[in-house]
Formats: sequence, C-alpha cells, structure tokens
Amino acid sequence: MTTKDTASDRRPPTLVFVHGTNSSSYFCSGLITELTLRGHRCVAVDLPGHGTEGFFPRSYQAPQDLAGLATEPSPLAKITIDDYVERVVDVVRRARRHGPVILAGASQGGVTVSRVGNAIPELLDRVVYMAAYCCVDLPTMTAYLATPENRDSLLPLVTQAVVADPAILGVARINWRSADPSVFNGIKQCLAGDFTDEAVSRLLNTLEPDEPASIPLADGRGEAGTWGRIPRTYVRFTRDRLIPPALQDRFITEADRLTPDNPTEVRSVAAPHVGPFDRPELVEIFAELASR
Repeated sequence: MTTKDTASDRRPPTLVFVHGTNSSSYFCSGLITELTLRGHRCVAVDLPGHGTEGFFPRSYQAPQDLAGLATEPSPLAKITIDDYVERVVDVVRRARRHGPVILAGASQGGVTVSRVGNAIPELLDRVVYMAAYCCVDLPTMTAYLATPENRDSLLPLVTQAVVADPAILGVARINWRSADPSVFNGIKQCLAGDFTDEAVSRLLNTLEPDEPASIPLADGRGEAGTWGRIPRTYVRFTRDRLIPPALQDRFITEADRLTPDNPTEVRSVAAPHVGPFDRPELVEIFAELASR
C-alpha cells in the first residue's frame, strides 16, 4: 500500500500497544477492554521473552533461592532490540491489512516504537508515547539516565531489587517478590505513587523478573526522514517518578527540533508511571485518536 493510499484510507484504525521493561501485554488489558467495548480495534503485543513467552526462573518461585536467582541463566539474554522490532513490525503489517495503524508504547516500549517508525513509516498513521523514552539527540535510554532532566528519577529505588549483574547474566533480573519492605515501598514510590498497598501487590505479580540487558544500550533514535514523517503524540504522566516530567518534556523538545514541520501533539495525564492505563483520561485520549 502506498503512502497516498494510507493517507486516504478511511477504515477504522487498529491501536497497537507495546509494553515496557519487565512487563507484558497485560499492562494495558483494562485500556483495551474499555476501548474495545467502545467499538475500537485494539491489540497488545507480547515482545519476545515476555507474556506467553515469559521466563520465570525456578529460583524465583517460593521458597526463593536467592543465591540461585543471582546466577540462573536466562533465555532472554540473547534477545536484542532487532527481535523486538521484528515482532512489532509483523503485528503492524498484519493489522495494516484491515486499515490504518496507530502504534503506542509505554516506558521502554518507546524505544521499540521509534525503531519500528524508522523501519516502516509508510505503515503507521501515528506513533504515541505514554510516559515513554523517545530518544532523539542521545542514542540510548542509558544516555538519558545521566541527563539533568533525569536527576529526580526514583529509578534507583527499583534497581535496588536487581539481584544479578546484568553484564554477567545478560538480563536485568528484578526480584519483584522480595520480602524486604524497603524494596516494596521503593517500588511503590517510583512506579505507583497513589496506588494502595494492595494494588501495588497486584502490580508486582504481573511483572516479570527478566529483561534483556541489551535494550537500554541499543540505539533507539528516531530518524527525521522516516520516523520523523509520522504524526506523533506524547502523553505526559505528570506524577511519574521514574521518567520525570522534565525528561518527558526534553523528549518532546528534541523531537520537535528534529522535525519542526511535524510537531508533537502533547497531552497530559495526572498519573504515576504505571498508570493504571485504564484511567478514564487515558481511555478518552485513545478513543479520540482512533476516531479522527
């Protein structure tokens, strides 16, 4: 299908959602349910090694073997950003047979969204970042962690739960089931500020221990001639303590400077990093984007 055909396609779009680190397609199940009940086409992608392909080390189960957890090999160690992109490109191609596609990513999922935008810009009608990394001037997620705009991030409160050396194991392995109350409270502060303790416990049981260590080091920059041609929306989470609003604003500023003729549409939602993504404000944003 040509770019001209894409622009004139009046069929309802498919919303394709990409999860972030240590997560799965479950992250937006409530959002998809609500949008589907309103008549919108939606699908969430499980990236390789996640969701139905998720790996849970034997040492992660109760009773936990903490020594084993630090050394047990992970099949996710060999997964790269190219594998993530290939998975999402396949979903987009299949969805595109039925009409336009809006591709949305949360958190680390923004890196995959940008790379997919570089690969198949002609198949995407819009890209959406939900409190997500959107690399432009700097090449990687890791590079942005050292910027002044990230100084208020509470990410170290989550990484205190890392139980193995990523350089050795090949994955960032987080013990979401830690019995240490300081770990629980730190994760709550960083990811889920206004959640109840019960809601945080439910969240922790949806997260997966392993994430390929290569992803934060992969070049995730959107390119002006490909990704930069796609209309984009950035949904700021104003109560985010992992990707501070100042860093989210830096992503927007850099993107607009790269493509001044294609400025970012900016929305804001008063939510912490993990949403939840079925918040009415977020549902309304996607319902409106899908109805244009």
